[in-house]
Amino acid sequence: MIDVRGLVKTFGLKSVLRGLEFHVERGEFVALVGPNGAGKTTFLRILASLSRPSTGEVRVAGYRLPAQAAAVRIRLGVVSHQPLLYGDLTAEENLFFYSRMYGLINPERRVRAVLDMVGLQARRRDLVRQFSRGMQQRLAIGRAILHDPEILLFDEPHTGLDQEAAAMLDTLLRDVAARDRTVVMTSHNLDRAADLAQRIDILSKGVIAASVKRTEIDPLDLPKLYRSVTHV
Repeated sequence: MIDVRGLVKTFGLKSVLRGLEFHVERGEFVALVGPNGAGKTTFLRILASLSRPSTGEVRVAGYRLPAQAAAVRIRLGVVSHQPLLYGDLTAEENLFFYSRMYGLINPERRVRAVLDMVGLQARRRDLVRQFSRGMQQRLAIGRAILHDPEILLFDEPHTGLDQEAAAMLDTLLRDVAARDRTVVMTSHNLDRAADLAQRIDILSKGVIAASVKRTEIDPLDLPKLYRSVTHV
């Protein structure tokens, strides 16, 4: 579902990604971890067709980026550092707006189901600008899963969530993964990455420095591996 070869991304004279190789099979859940500045957000923005690679080959769902970005976007659900919501619309109105963009056939039922999933049914008629950061993050997650995409890209999705909302997201991620959806999630939390993902990739200095399957490593050994390849 995701095939990245020799990816380079530069900003001026600074190289953020340096020949990165990354491959994800259909239905695989990969956690991408690494120190600040390793290039995690930049990489996810390229996969989401929000940023262009400097060089290298990027294919998502069989389509090449950036040339076939429109075909990729309809297959993606993305949660980034920006919630991509309209503050002067209600939670319900935001989801109806996106449901029209994605051409959902029965939006009323789907919007109701998604609001239930993210725990916002009782606040569905409240303006988003009145929401806390955590509530906006919940709604952003609802926006991302609304059209039941084949691939989900989550950039630090637990940021701003309280304990209850974080547990809700963990349950949602497990449910999505169980339905053969492909998930790539960046995280600073090694314990959460090991608990949720099938594979943990460590990004350091613009390349994948290590890649391990959850079944191949004791979670207690993951911090040691992380330190050894990131030198932190």
